Amino acid sequence: MVEIVTLTAPRPAGRRPQEIRVDGVAISRSDIAREAQNHAAADPAAAWQAAAHALVVRQLLLAEADRLGIAAVPEEDDEDRRETEEEAVIRALLEEEVKVPTADEDTCRRYFARNPALFRTGDLYEVAHILIAADPTDAGARQAARDQAEALLTGLLSGAVAFEAAAREASACPSREVGGSLGQIGRGQTVPEFETALAAMEPGAIHPVPVETRYGFHIVRLAHRVEGRALPFEMVREAIAGHLELSSWHAAMRQYVSLLIGRADIRGISMEGAQSPLVQ
Repeated sequence: MVEIVTLTAPRPAGRRPQEIRVDGVAISRSDIAREAQNHAAADPAAAWQAAAHALVVRQLLLAEADRLGIAAVPEEDDEDRRETEEEAVIRALLEEEVKVPTADEDTCRRYFARNPALFRTGDLYEVAHILIAADPTDAGARQAARDQAEALLTGLLSGAVAFEAAAREASACPSREVGGSLGQIGRGQTVPEFETALAAMEPGAIHPVPVETRYGFHIVRLAHRVEGRALPFEMVREAIAGHLELSSWHAAMRQYVSLLIGRADIRGISMEGAQSPLVQ
């Protein structure tokens, strides 16, 4: 299925397009209002503008399909969602008119060589923590939690306090039941501040200061780190080819829609097709 998405600059808040016509075909305000429900935006005016752009592009594509005599039978996707007749016609038009080359072996290998960081498994960390919780909106509670975490950390670093016992006694995290252990975690499984702290730590160490997050203050101990490894080209070749072909398709699509905009008589709205990723 083809989804039309326009990302041109919205008009100032509160302003909406007047009557819109594409080669004499009117796009009604009621159609724009219905379409606006499909566009997340900072405010209603921006959603309205995005919806208007999407409907203009849809009309351009349908008109071009009609001019070329293109027809299509609606299809279903893997989730049993069936295309509308208009979606089917637009799909058939784009399949016919927007062509991109297949990414060959040499192109994929060059991309692989230039972007090694993209093709690695993530590091794994075996971590334990003690959470001194505090409401982020309560300044007094935050300061009290910071003071408590710093005092506890001093005891841990001096060896006067055992980590597991302190976790069972003081931590607000359910991991306290297992001495604060979070097991093995990878990137994206914790909040950014926690990840940043882990990346800078040496195995066997306790972070030298409490790590502040929206949940409160964490005393963090890193037991082990398993370094990520480079993936072989053969494992990622299909993913690279898909990425390169999709990028090429988007570029070709922008050019195609820009040409349609350039030769159409569009009134009531400004279209900047050449600079807008219009279809995803």
